[in-house]
Amino acid sequence: LVEMPQHKVYLDAYWIDQTPVTNDMFERFVTQTSYRTLAEEDGSSFITDIPKKQYGAVIKGANWRHPSGPGSTIRLLETHPVVLVSWKDALAYCDWVGARLPTEAQWEKAARGTDGRMYPWGNREPDATLVKFSEHVGNTTPVGSYPGGASPYGVLDMAGNVLEWCADWYGETFYKGSPLRNPTGPASGEFRAVRGTFSIESKHVRAVSRGGNYPNSRYNNL
Repeated sequence: LVEMPQHKVYLDAYWIDQTPVTNDMFERFVTQTSYRTLAEEDGSSFITDIPKKQYGAVIKGANWRHPSGPGSTIRLLETHPVVLVSWKDALAYCDWVGARLPTEAQWEKAARGTDGRMYPWGNREPDATLVKFSEHVGNTTPVGSYPGGASPYGVLDMAGNVLEWCADWYGETFYKGSPLRNPTGPASGEFRAVRGTFSIESKHVRAVSRGGNYPNSRYNNL
């Protein structure tokens, strides 16, 4: 598994947001800066939950304002997590708000605490009181809708809802040589690290699950 070998990591103290960034928060950023996301510049995004398309499809006109393509809107979804933002877009928002993306290690510490738990809320198997039961990101929920699924530090939505960008380059074998203190991932790579999940399968909801995406990726589950 890419999260092996299991090993201890020590981190300096840090703060982390309690919820993912919402459409409303991202809209304030765009309004004040006139920022244009990569999806808006390129004119398309990848949408996963399309009938009769097993893996989804590239949809013209899909972006954070129009998460399912032309005609869709984020109105009434202001408190849902913003999606269809690339790694660069996420970084730009963080710079504007005076923050930064978490490293993989920081994300996992915030999700798991210090007791080696399987899920943010502990070792109890996922159920509808803890996490959103849906494979389709078109069914995102307002952030913080599952307080019972909070991590030991009170961080919400670290399982379910959408995937989340991290600062690091992604390396499948990085754990074999990960530094003991404040690891920041490989020095370079092809993919940026992604943590969390939009799936309810137990093997994916685990707080140790990890993966990577191209930095210019923009999906409606990310």
